[in-house]
Order: sequence, then structure tokens, then C-alpha cells
Amino acid sequence: MTWTAPPVERRERPTAADERAMLQGWLDHHRDTLLAKCAGLTAEQLLRAATPPSGLTLLGLVRHLADVERYWFRMRFTGEDVGDLYFTEEDPDADFHGGSPATAAADFAALRAEIAAGDAAAAGRGLDETFTVPDGRILNLRWIYVHMIEEYARHNGHADLLREAIDGATGS
Repeated sequence: MTWTAPPVERRERPTAADERAMLQGWLDHHRDTLLAKCAGLTAEQLLRAATPPSGLTLLGLVRHLADVERYWFRMRFTGEDVGDLYFTEEDPDADFHGGSPATAAADFAALRAEIAAGDAAAAGRGLDETFTVPDGRILNLRWIYVHMIEEYARHNGHADLLREAIDGATGS
């Protein structure tokens, strides 16, 4: 039996909220949007590169964003020694072009786990709390939220095009 990406209930975008709730709400909305773009597709469809010569796939986006969630919230902000999920020195783009029908369910589970772990890492922490990245820049948790919203929004645009090319589905 072929695995199919599960349906997703997208959370509403926040309208009037304090800064933390606004940032979290928009991030959650964009996380849900990526998963909604994948919902109902088989593992094979999720691996379809729909805009040659690009090899970008929906599963590649799922894997990439799992790595990004882990990198910013856990590895950088809290300093956890968890290592990358897919990235390696030999293959820095393994997130984008790795994966197979056999790994799709696990790849989706990894994204959901990283979302939960990222939320836990940020829970109760102040937006002004800082950390230093390897190049010496000092960033804060607010920066991560803004960056993650931007990262998901950009890749959700890619997901729109990929999904439409796969089965004609469009929508916000």
C-alpha cells in the first residue's frame, strides 16, 4: 500500500495579537500551509520534480524545513548537540534531493517532531534572548521567528507551483 500525506487543518492567521502570539501564529500558519500543499499526495507524487531542470520536490521541501527548524531553534538558539538530519559535508543538499517513497512517512514525522522540538525550545524564552552564530553575529529569538516565517513563505511559493504541476490543485 502506498503512503499518502495526511490532511492538515491549517490554523488561522492571527489578526490582533501581541508580538509573540503574532510571530508564533504566522509561523504555525506557514508550517501548516506547507503540509497542506502535500496533503493527499502519494510518496511518489511528493518526489516528482515538476519544473525541470530543477530537481526540487515537495518531499525535498519537507526535509529541508525539518533541517532548518532543527538548525535554528535547537542547534543555534539552545545549543543542543543534535546534529543535522540530512545535511552532510559530502552532500550539503541531501535534504533537497534525498528521500524516497520508503522514507516519506518518516520524513514527515521528522518535520513534525522538529516543529514540536522547536516550539519547546522557544517556550518561555524571551524574544530578546540572544545567541551567537559561528560567523560571530549576535542574533535573538525574534530574528529566528522572522527568518522562519520568511523561509516557509518562500518555500510555500515553490510548493504552490510544484503542487499545481503534479495534480492541478491550487489555493492559498
